[in-house]
Amino acid sequence: MGDKEIKFPDGFLWGGAFAANQVEGAYLEGGKGLSEVDIFPKSDRVKGGIFSLPYGEIIENAQDKDDKKYPKRRGIDFYHHYKEDIALFAEMGFKVLRFSISWSRIFPNGDDAKPNKEGIIFYHNVINELKKYHIEPLVTMSHFEMPLQLALKYNGWTDRRVIGFFMKYAETLFKEFAADVRYWITFNEIDATIHIPFYGAGIIAEKTSNVELASYQALHHQFVASALVKKLAHEQYPGISIGCMVTKNLKYPSTCKPDDCMQWLKETEEDSFYADVMAAGYYPYSVWQIWKNKGITVEIEPGDLELLKNNTVDYVAFSYYASLVTSADGASKEKTSANLLVGEKNPYLKQTPWGWQIDPEGLRFSLNQLYDRYRKPLFVAENGLGTFDVFQNGTVEDDYRIDYIRDHLKALKQAIGDGVDVFGYTYWGCIDCISGSTGEMSKRYGFIYVDQDDEGNGSLKRYPKKSFYWYKKVIASNGEVL
Repeated sequence: MGDKEIKFPDGFLWGGAFAANQVEGAYLEGGKGLSEVDIFPKSDRVKGGIFSLPYGEIIENAQDKDDKKYPKRRGIDFYHHYKEDIALFAEMGFKVLRFSISWSRIFPNGDDAKPNKEGIIFYHNVINELKKYHIEPLVTMSHFEMPLQLALKYNGWTDRRVIGFFMKYAETLFKEFAADVRYWITFNEIDATIHIPFYGAGIIAEKTSNVELASYQALHHQFVASALVKKLAHEQYPGISIGCMVTKNLKYPSTCKPDDCMQWLKETEEDSFYADVMAAGYYPYSVWQIWKNKGITVEIEPGDLELLKNNTVDYVAFSYYASLVTSADGASKEKTSANLLVGEKNPYLKQTPWGWQIDPEGLRFSLNQLYDRYRKPLFVAENGLGTFDVFQNGTVEDDYRIDYIRDHLKALKQAIGDGVDVFGYTYWGCIDCISGSTGEMSKRYGFIYVDQDDEGNGSLKRYPKKSFYWYKKVIASNGEVL
């Protein structure tokens, strides 16, 4: 089927995405408590991102009042600029905005008896502003914004009691916002719990004797929490949809050598099990075998597996930025990064200044792979190009970003032609924001330039880039004009 014959579905949700911890700022305003990312300093781009800290440094940073060291504390001040920013999204024609609610803005310590009313009011204001422009809110409940106190007091999700705290948080969100929010995601990139345990689940290494075991235990508790959220939603709030969200760690075998293909199959199964549990309702055989081989015993309470089986998500959302290569003898191969993972470099692909390989066809591959595996509607929750921008004459001539998005949307369109059910696309970092991994502003994704540098200097004025007007045409034509 040719490109001209393939149409994006009527009602396709075009938009953008960001996380509260990277944009909101106002980290102690409105009754908010410290979240785990509020204590991360900016890191060296060359050395890569910081995702964990020693216990002593966590305590020291939490008590440090020198906010200039901690970029997530300032974000881009969406807290005070949300009306202006949403108006710009509306000008582009957004049909949906995927954003997160900061858990520590609703329950400052995580285990508080009552929610913080000021936090609730803030998100009501944001959602009402979106409704004003007929923009669908898609809310992520937990996007690396666990209240720091839950990490310090309970070692994060390793403690089963955190399920109860999360359910209290979810119940509060549904009570306040379910009438206006149709689409929800429980956990952002839930696989981060294994790859970056403190960042993904609040696990402090010094507080556990086996970080890998603790990570799998924390992950199981998150799976249970997600299933309970789905159960609650469908029993008490009919009409809303609950999705999971995973990192699509796409890999190719280095060669057709059987050993390389077997290594690819092994890693693909390991990378798939997160969505297997949440979308298919079971732990695959490969995970049980990994636990057996490593002597890992995850505490699974009676009823947990039945709960997971009976409360699978309504849709599968995922992030896709880059692909990697794998082989049986990968230790000797040149490496590069791709979001949460490091793997073998693909010699056939270009890469960003941060080493992420650009592979649009991989998005089509991923969509087909996920839809074949789960047969549930898919949502591309994150895709984008983080790179250096040059701001001149009040704008950025970012043709490279336009090319990146165009190529990925063409691949998405081909996947629709393949028969894949995909109902939306939210470009990551639709407005420049603080980098999740390094805390920089220099790594810019957005359609909108924000006047702020890596040290937090600048006017915070917003300026549309060339890509702003291009994406506006894409949306207006429902993907016909690429």
